[in-house]
Amino acid sequence: TLLWETLGKQFVEYEQVVPFLSPEDQQRKLLEFLPLFLKAWEQSAGVIVFPNIQLLASEASKLLTKEIKRNLNGKPAEEARLALEQLLQQKGEAGDGHLLLKLVYLLLQTDLRTMWNIIGSGLPAALMQCLYLFFTVPLKKTSGDGETSVDDAQTQEMLVKIMLNMYKEEQGVEELLAADKLQSLIIATASLWDQCSHSWKAPTGRVLRTISKAQTKNSIVYLQAVDCIKIAIQNLFTLADTLPACDVCEAASIVLCFVKDSYPVSSALLTEFENNDGYQLLLKVLLRCEGLQQNEGDSYLDEILDMLTCLTTCGKTELKVSGNIVHPQLPHFDFERTQPSGMTVKNLQPFQVLQSIFQRSNDQYLCARILAAIATIWAWDRVNFFLLEWTLQPINQFTDIIHFKPRLVQVQFFRLVESIVLDLSYVPHEILKKVQYLIKENIVPFCTLTALQCLLSMTQKDLLFSDIFRDSGLLGLLLALLRKEAKILRKSAGTHLPGLKEGTEKELNVVMLRMVAALTARSVRNTAVLKDYGMVPYIKIFLDDECYRSATLSILEQLSVINYEEYMSIIIGALCSSTQWELHLKLDLLKSLLRILESPKSRSAFRTCSGFNGLLSLLSDMEGALQDPPSGQWTAVGQNCILELVFYTLQGITAALHLDPVNSNFFQRNGLFEKMAEDLGSLGCFWTEGERQIIPVSLEKKRTFEEFLGAAFCCSEPFPVWLKNCIWILNFLDHMVKGTLHLESYFRERKPEVGEESRDDHEAPQVQEHPVTFRKPGNKLPASGQMLDCTIAHPGAVCVMVRLLPKLYKEGHAQLSQEIQCALVDHIQSLVKSEKSRQVMCESGLLSTIITSCQDAFCNDSHPLHLPLTRVFEKLASQAIEPQVLR
Repeated sequence: TLLWETLGKQFVEYEQVVPFLSPEDQQRKLLEFLPLFLKAWEQSAGVIVFPNIQLLASEASKLLTKEIKRNLNGKPAEEARLALEQLLQQKGEAGDGHLLLKLVYLLLQTDLRTMWNIIGSGLPAALMQCLYLFFTVPLKKTSGDGETSVDDAQTQEMLVKIMLNMYKEEQGVEELLAADKLQSLIIATASLWDQCSHSWKAPTGRVLRTISKAQTKNSIVYLQAVDCIKIAIQNLFTLADTLPACDVCEAASIVLCFVKDSYPVSSALLTEFENNDGYQLLLKVLLRCEGLQQNEGDSYLDEILDMLTCLTTCGKTELKVSGNIVHPQLPHFDFERTQPSGMTVKNLQPFQVLQSIFQRSNDQYLCARILAAIATIWAWDRVNFFLLEWTLQPINQFTDIIHFKPRLVQVQFFRLVESIVLDLSYVPHEILKKVQYLIKENIVPFCTLTALQCLLSMTQKDLLFSDIFRDSGLLGLLLALLRKEAKILRKSAGTHLPGLKEGTEKELNVVMLRMVAALTARSVRNTAVLKDYGMVPYIKIFLDDECYRSATLSILEQLSVINYEEYMSIIIGALCSSTQWELHLKLDLLKSLLRILESPKSRSAFRTCSGFNGLLSLLSDMEGALQDPPSGQWTAVGQNCILELVFYTLQGITAALHLDPVNSNFFQRNGLFEKMAEDLGSLGCFWTEGERQIIPVSLEKKRTFEEFLGAAFCCSEPFPVWLKNCIWILNFLDHMVKGTLHLESYFRERKPEVGEESRDDHEAPQVQEHPVTFRKPGNKLPASGQMLDCTIAHPGAVCVMVRLLPKLYKEGHAQLSQEIQCALVDHIQSLVKSEKSRQVMCESGLLSTIITSCQDAFCNDSHPLHLPLTRVFEKLASQAIEPQVLR
């Protein structure tokens, strides 16, 4: 603070004596003051506390302006350039110029009034003369001369920032008009780019772009009067043939900045640009950018494309077009209510440049940027799509040539087409016809694939497209193509024939199936078309390949709406004909079956198509699959996959029985619960090796069935694998008893990626590394002693549990075996607490099941299960009114 006060007093003294000093003495006094001021600034961390700062700024900038003019006066360009070097260099006798430059640089950062004082000193015009010389006259360096150039980064940066701060103000631009160097510098960038000082190219561009943004009415009149834009365009036409493309872009972007930025003030420069073939120049420049290396000139290329995009909105009058809206359209589309926002297209010429570049170039970067520009224009105002498409028809025309473009451009293009529907809610019928023709011709499979994915997204948006693509013939086309592919698959029959599709072509088949699935979804009419084409036998051929299976099942599920019997016949037939190792095929078929069995009308079709026997045959095929350790070919199969298949099989049976007395009676009457018990007992986790010696074991602390179930989920619990599998199956049966198994979800969904190679289901799956793939159920079973009475939906499932009871055994695990047996008997006893439940169970034959299945335990007083089984029997016997039942 003391230092600033001292300096303030010294400057007051300077002000008092200035009128009495000669110009030379005034300059000497001021220059003596500068080092002290700069030192104070450095010591106060850049904080300036100086009362007469505007006067100091004015005096310093006037002196700097005077020194610049003195060094330039009457000298040739190269000599003047060297003199400026000496003036502004940091060391030597002429170091005062550098101090003045640094002081002005600091003062410009203080406040607006100080800046205006500096601008009013004539410095803007003087520095423009300096910039012109630095840019147009390269410094000729000689080795060993020891000179410090203005090209020094620190000095150059100060000089450029001073200009940027002054020229961003309109007053600073107006000051430039006193000299003729602005138009000279603009023209120089368009004619001497290859001969200019390399280190001053970027700084000159920064300065000119700053001036461009601050143009005034006077500056535009000035540039127009000297034909600045016209001359620049002529020079750029010459450079465009000789310079590297990135350099031409950089030079052209500077000229275009003045054209674009001046438009809000006056259209004069844009008119001059258009009248002198400016758009043809830009087309020539941009086409030269084909094949540029990545990041080489990208920023200037992007700048030109962005400015061209902006110029589409620069016009005096709104475009008036009246298009013919082709129907049908989406319900919420209303063109009459579409109001312009002010960012509508008013100038088609710049857009024609963008359109021509896309049509003439196959460069990935260029084409992608053009499509991005079109998306930007549409985003400004949704009316712009219609204005452009009803005049220049860019998207319509691009569709004809899109298959020539790189893949990434194809993807971007069809996303743009898709956005017409998704974002604008408009159905472009003419464009869709061309896309459909592209699919039909299939010149480039990847392009066909991308086009079809685009139509698929539209179809999934609204049901209207199901009608549009049926009436346009797309559905028929896809069915014909799929019929052809199905015939090839049928002939191959698991072999690898030359005609089999791989890679992109196989993925195309996947999307065709998904498209047919989308077209038939919720459309009985389209499903009828598929059936009338005789496609059902061909569609089901695609079930064997996992890549095709999801979409194929979706199509068949739609078929069920018309004919449940045909769907059930296909699914049950595929389940029964699948090989022992096609586990994932069976799982997918069962999941599809579960979705259809949600409809009550489907359950009678399931019964008449031998659905129950078909599902039970799946259990029979898995005999010995859950042995511990695995044996035979089952060693290559993950046991979790087996358990999952058991779960979905039982789910399917439960869903078919749900609230269907006819099916329930059929299942009971035909002894299918007994068959289920037999098949489950042969899976390998239950005891199947005949007679065994029962050694009574003292059970100090008995666990409940619920506790066993919780322990089976706990990875830290040292349960043997066979027991965990048994507990899981008993848990499934327990939910089946209550009629809720088809509502449970324990296993994570598999979602194979489209495009990946499908696994051959004919080969056994590999052993899974992680032993647990299921989720813990959210609804635990309550403890047997505290369980509330529940409705028994399927009493036959309790009989299955009783039949499995003696088989809950493993040699070497006597205590554990008896403990789980006792827990299960207690749980069964809890199921028959109420009179109603006991009556239901008696009618299902549970009494005879206990006697026949558990005869050893029931008739042996010393057997651990004798007492609990006797209690269950006594409870049931109290409901058995007929003596024949008791006998």
